[in-house]
Amino acid sequence: MTLILASTSQIRQQLLTAAGVPFTVQPAKIDEDTIRRALQAEQARPRDIADTLAEMKARKIAEKRPECMVLGCDQILEFQGEVFAKPETPDDARDQLRKLRGQRHKLWSAAVIYDNARPVWRFMGEARLLMRPLSDVYLNDYVDRNWHSIRHSVGCYKLEEEGSRLFSAVEGDSFTVMGLPLLPVLGYLGDRGLIPT
Repeated sequence: MTLILASTSQIRQQLLTAAGVPFTVQPAKIDEDTIRRALQAEQARPRDIADTLAEMKARKIAEKRPECMVLGCDQILEFQGEVFAKPETPDDARDQLRKLRGQRHKLWSAAVIYDNARPVWRFMGEARLLMRPLSDVYLNDYVDRNWHSIRHSVGCYKLEEEGSRLFSAVEGDSFTVMGLPLLPVLGYLGDRGLIPT
């Protein structure tokens, strides 16, 4: 059976490739911003927003390719009840990082798998991160140096890159921080016989 990753995320593709998982990529085109705002207006919990977006991505591709297994993913950053989106400009990134510095926040990473055009598995990974009380000078320079990479991240950082310097503590696995709860996904794929175990 073919596994399709319904995502344009380079890091998710890299994680699956490094783990030896055969897959193809077919990005799901959904209006994430509109859906996220509608769910927030309904006072949906951040974890439920991540789960809903992951499922919508998987379903969109599964409806076109019902013969395949489809993996949809999404990540949400929650800070003091606020949900952060990917920054649109370097100034957005600086504003977000200033809010997060010296504070704890959560990352929710959802994964949903469809098979035969129906949901068969889902998982929600949670990570808690404590950011150092960083100076404005460092944050400005950090964004300048890393903008082309961090603009694709809901937290304006990548833990696998210089973003690791922003933190004093991380609770949860690094895969969840990178946007894919990889170990549970691998467990399911192994149980289904898609990868040898």
